Formats: sequence, structure tokens, C-alpha cells
Amino acid sequence: MRRTFRQLSAALVTAAVVPALALGAGHVAADSTGHPSKEQSTSVVRTESGPVRGSTEAGADRFLGLPYAAPPVRELRFAPPAAPASWKDVREADRQSPACLQFEPTGVREEQAVSEDCLYLDVYRPARTATTAKLPVMVWFHGGGHTQGTGVIYGGRTMAAKTDTIVISVNYRLGALGFLAHPALSALTPGGSGNYGRMDQLASLEWVQDNIARFGGDPGNVTIYGQSAGGSAVCDLMAMPSARGLFDQAIVQSATCLSDRTTLSAGEQSGVGFAQAVGCADAASEAVVTCLRKAWPGTLIAHQADYRGSSKVGGSLLPKSFKQAFEDGSWNAVPVMTGTTRSENRLLSTALAGITAQGYEDLVRRTYGDRAERVLELYPLSRFKSPYDAITQVQTDAQRACSMQQTAQVMAAKTPVYRYEFNDPTSATLYGFAVPGEDMSNAHSAELAYLFDFTLGEKPLTARQERLSDQMTRYWGAFAHHGDPNVKGAPAWPTYGPEQKVLQLRTAGASKVVTTFAADHHCDFWLA
Repeated sequence: MRRTFRQLSAALVTAAVVPALALGAGHVAADSTGHPSKEQSTSVVRTESGPVRGSTEAGADRFLGLPYAAPPVRELRFAPPAAPASWKDVREADRQSPACLQFEPTGVREEQAVSEDCLYLDVYRPARTATTAKLPVMVWFHGGGHTQGTGVIYGGRTMAAKTDTIVISVNYRLGALGFLAHPALSALTPGGSGNYGRMDQLASLEWVQDNIARFGGDPGNVTIYGQSAGGSAVCDLMAMPSARGLFDQAIVQSATCLSDRTTLSAGEQSGVGFAQAVGCADAASEAVVTCLRKAWPGTLIAHQADYRGSSKVGGSLLPKSFKQAFEDGSWNAVPVMTGTTRSENRLLSTALAGITAQGYEDLVRRTYGDRAERVLELYPLSRFKSPYDAITQVQTDAQRACSMQQTAQVMAAKTPVYRYEFNDPTSATLYGFAVPGEDMSNAHSAELAYLFDFTLGEKPLTARQERLSDQMTRYWGAFAHHGDPNVKGAPAWPTYGPEQKVLQLRTAGASKVVTTFAADHHCDFWLA
């Protein structure tokens, strides 16, 4: 049994474990919006914490809102995750937990409940799975810049039913609650402060090792996957010594493992300023910690702009960045699938909506200096639908597409790598992110609606998009089964190598392998 950070936290906090919320036997099942849904009860599964009963709907069993750690409140705020409370009576696992507190406003729909008590996960499996099935397990870490988002919007019913996998979607602490570093907190935190969200993710993987066989899953065949900030989490877990042996494959969507990470010392320095901003300026370390743990959550959220950061490198939890661990061979080597959407920054740069032709040229000159003339030659406005379309493609290539290309090239020398590009010109964007008059297809996060029963999409998939969704689902499921995404009836997907073969996932025509990704995105220029 693995309890790495939960044991450490229990040693630090003697009487602070708050009982997990239990739902009564008469509870009415609901979907992520709280509306009643048609479903049937499943058989009871006995987890280490106690027995749970989920529900069955559309070919899959769902066990929702399972606690993998104690509520991180009061003395457990800014502390490693502790073991969840146990229970004796059957827990009705038919309602999702709240999202973790959001430190940015656009990660969930307006009606989504949020709470500091949020360390729960959802388990999806094919209906009537036997406990002896040993199905592969897929553990999903959501994106959102480490400040927003939630696992509850990523339903795994379709993936589980179609691919004979068990899908788990995880909530983890966000913003300052998940990633605040401070010298006073580091003095109390084995592994160093600033990585509470990563500790949550590690604890969820330990929960999988301890419990998933009871659901019919194989703890010896676990795939971790994530998008954007969740993809960065996957990179960090591949560099984390204590995560060794907890997973067997990794999928990194729209994130690069080679980017620099904030050091623990730099994070602590920033954290001192944040503590002062929220009114915790006492010179005594113990007083600062007490103040931070008692601070009103709204105050922490209001001052998020005073402290922006994700994982911190330098403590014993994450002693090295992925880049460092990869270079010296200490990383957790596993097969990797990785890719991007074709025009990531259409969503990431919506603040530039309405930019004019002159504004485009001026921004390029300010940003790229001596290289600006060449950028304007490579990305002339005549090739684009609008100045916004042009600048977001420049930023996509400069900031994401080519760095991901570089990451794949480096990793392919040491492990099997499968590279994709999502390229559906009919795809919708996220709810609330549409820019009137602009093409938002293939933007950051566009692929998510094709892989999950996703509740943050702008609109449902069309029949044609559903066909691409089916193909992608089967690719991802095959990778979880075998570490190789190839599946009968779909275009062959070769490993990435010197020929730089990339599978384009498309509705226009059909998915196909291309070798022009670097040229299409001008990577020779951006990586020079």
C-alpha cells in the first residue's frame, strides 16, 4: 500500500482530518449540472475507505465523487494530501463533487458548484465489468493554467464503453491553494512547498494502485494523460522520483515537457509577496502559516494576480525538471503520445480580438525585433482570414507547435513516441470563448470534445465530427492497452522518428500521416 504524502501529512497534522462528505442512500442521481439522469444502480465495490455503489448508464458504470484524500481545509490547507476518512455504510457514488476553487473565471460553467473540499475523482468502466477483468486504466488531469478547470466536466463513459478501459478523471487543488510556495510552508512540507496540486495528483495515482483492481482495473497498466496544464502535470510526473512505477504510458496534449519550470527558491520569494498582499505579513513563520490557513478563500482568489505559478523544481518531490531528468536518464521512461491542435492560440490569445492590420504589424515588430521582417514575410496578411487569424498563428507556431515538435524529436531518441496534430476546420471552441466574426476552429482545447463526454464545449459534435471522435477514442484506448495507438480499421500511425511522421486527425478528407508539420509551421525559423 502506498501512502507517501498522505502519511507525511498525517504525521504533521494530528487531529485535523475532516470527515469526507457522505451521500445518503436516498440520494437522487444527477449529472454534472445537477439535473436528474436515467440510470440503474451497480453492484457495490469495496474500496479501502469503504463500500461504494455507482450507477450504470449507456453501457458504462460510473462511480462519481470518490474521495482520494481528505478535504484540504483548515490545518490541511497548504499541506500534503492526507488519507480520506473511512465509512462503513454503502456510499452512493452517483453525484460528482464540486470543482476545486477557481482562481480564474472561465474554467467552468456558471452553474458549476465549487468548493475548497474538492479532492475527489470519478471512475468510469464498461458496464458489468468483472473484478477479475484487469482492464487498462486511464487517469486524466485537466487543464486550465493551474488556476481553473475541473475533472468533473470530462466524462469517461464513452471512452470506457468503446475501448474496454477504465477512465478516471481527477480534481486537484488550483491557484495559490495548489501551488503557493513560501519559506514558512516549506519548513513544514516534506518535499518543499509550492507543489500541493502535484501532490494531489500523485495521491490520486496511489489511490489507483490501492483500489482500482476492485473495480476490474489493472494497476500494472496505467496511462496518465492530460491537456495544457494537465499535460504539464504528466511531464512533471515523468520526472518525479516518487511517481516511478505508478504509470506505464503517458499522453501529453498541448504542452511541452522541455519548457523551464519555476525554481522552488523563486517561488518562495514570490510567495512572500503574496502572503503580504493577503494580509499575512507577520515575521514569525508559524504566524504566517496560521494566517494563510485562516485566510478567507475569496481573499486568496482576489490576489491571484500577485502570485502566478505552477509546479516548483528544487525540493525532494520534484528535484529536477523533466528536461534535466531526461538528459541524465533519471526520468520515468514510458511510451509517449503527444500532439497539438493546429491553431492553439486562437483560444489562448482572445485578448487580441479586433486587432487591425496596422496593429498586427506593430505587435510583430515589438515582439520579434530583428526577426520581425522575416516573420511578416512568412505570415503575410494576404494568407489569413483576418489580422487576428494571422497573429494567433504566429504565436501558435512560435510558442507551441515548434516546441512540441522539438520535444517529440528529443524524446523519440529514448522511447517510442507517437505524434499527432488535431486539424478539424469545423471544430467548435470552448463555451464562452467564441470571438464574433473570427474562425475559432482548431484552437487550444478543441480536441477535448472528441475524447470525452465533455460538458464545456460550445456546441455538440456533428455526425461527421462524431466519426472522427470515434477514431480518436479508439486510438487513445489502444495506446492505453498496448502502448501503441494503432487499431484495426483506422489509418496506420507510425512512431515519430527522423522522417518526422505526424498523424493529422481530420474530418476534411480523412486522417492521414504527413511529414510537412515542421514546414507548415516554419519550425526551421522558430527553432533556429
